Order: sequence, then C-alpha cells, then structure tokens
Amino acid sequence: MSTDRIAWLVALDGVGSAYAATRDGIDAMLRDRGLRKTEPQTTAEALAIGAHASAVLEGSRSTIAEIADGGGDEIAQDSLRLSASVLSLVPLMKQSPLQAFARLHAVAAGTALPAEQLGRPRDAASAARLRTVSELILSDTAAPALLVAAMVHADIATAKPFASHNGIVARAAERLVIVSRGVDPKSLMVTEAGHLALREQYESNLRAYASATQRGVHAWALYAAEAYAKGMELSPLRPVKRPRRDAEPVDLGDLPA
Repeated sequence: MSTDRIAWLVALDGVGSAYAATRDGIDAMLRDRGLRKTEPQTTAEALAIGAHASAVLEGSRSTIAEIADGGGDEIAQDSLRLSASVLSLVPLMKQSPLQAFARLHAVAAGTALPAEQLGRPRDAASAARLRTVSELILSDTAAPALLVAAMVHADIATAKPFASHNGIVARAAERLVIVSRGVDPKSLMVTEAGHLALREQYESNLRAYASATQRGVHAWALYAAEAYAKGMELSPLRPVKRPRRDAEPVDLGDLPA
C-alpha cells in the first residue's frame, strides 16, 4: 500500500493544473527579480507585511503603521515577534517538524500563556494530529511542495492543537514549508497577505476542510493555489505593491542567509 498520503489530491479536478500554474508564476517572478541582487531588507519587509496580515486574520485591529511605530495590539506584537524568528527554524522544520511547531507556538504565545502550556499540545488527540502533520512533512510525496504547505496550514488551523495562537502558528508553518522545500528560499512571497486579501474565501474554505470530506479538502486545495498566487502578487518585489512610506514595516533585524 502506498504511503503517499496526499498524492491523490493532485488527481482531483483542477488541482494539478492550478498548482503547476501557480508554481510557474512564482518561479518566473523570482527568476526575473533574481537578476538583480535581493537585499535582506526585502525579506524583512515581506515578513513584516505577512506578520501584520496574519495578526489581522487572528483578530488584530492594528495597522502596519502602528506596528512600525512600536505599537499595535498584543496579537500584532505576537505575530511580529514570531516573524522575526521564523526563518531561523527552517533547518528544524526539515529535520524535526514537531519541534518546529512547538517552537513556533512558544514564540507566538510567549507573553500570553504560562510556561507549562508553551509549545505543548492541548491533549493526546492534538498531539496525535501534530504527529500526523509532521509525518506528512517528512514523507516522500509526489505532491507539489505548495500543496504540502496548504495541507499543513489547514491541518493546524482546523485542529487547533495548542491553547492559543493556532492560526498564527499555522500560517507560519505554511511559510516554513514553502521556504524549506525551495519554492521561495528567501521568503519573498507574502502568503499571509494572500489569505487576508481573500479573507472570505479563506475562512469559508477552512471550514470546508474541517468537514473532513473530499469535497471540503478539494475546495481548500483549489483555494490555496489561488491564495499563493495572490501572495506572490503582494510581495515587496513588486514596487507598486509596497506599503506607503507612512506605513513601512518595522525592521526585523538580521535575517538568516
């Protein structure tokens, strides 16, 4: 029996072609912009825009300008703090996804929960769900890397394995998969902003995925391909999409090479 648990998704109507087209678009843009040197600040900007978008999806009302000024509500600060350290976890995601998930939650919820809850699943069922997600990441699958990232995101977001910050952790894990699998090594896409731009579809398709039906999983897979294309459109690689000067994101400091 095959151990490739998500390859069947590629055969569903429209999925294979959607991910092929999205990956081609991402590769073309990165290749085009890659003809010029990409500065670390561009990655920092993409991470900061993503942190803001992820926080808004989690309920924050803060603006990018407020965060840039050192303000913003608690959710925004939690998301920004996670973005500042997320790329340092790429090696861990490749080797031990369970530890990477725990670290993501510990950083995001570090000021919100007692120490004994940081990075720890809520119960045995949650721990089992995270092990399943970890096995997916480590498995040898024929599915596109972007599809793997989409499934990781949806599994964590809908299972809610931690006591808090599950959405922020799910979107950070998605970014880590995309980076660690070589789709976007410098993390220049803004997947979180893609989800925010398509918020109604994002939330409805997560609900569909949570139904655990083939129809729901299929709908999420198709949606995620569209969201990734949107996230590439919203990358700071496109000058016309940059925030206004009065809304520039904060400096996230030194980033991993």
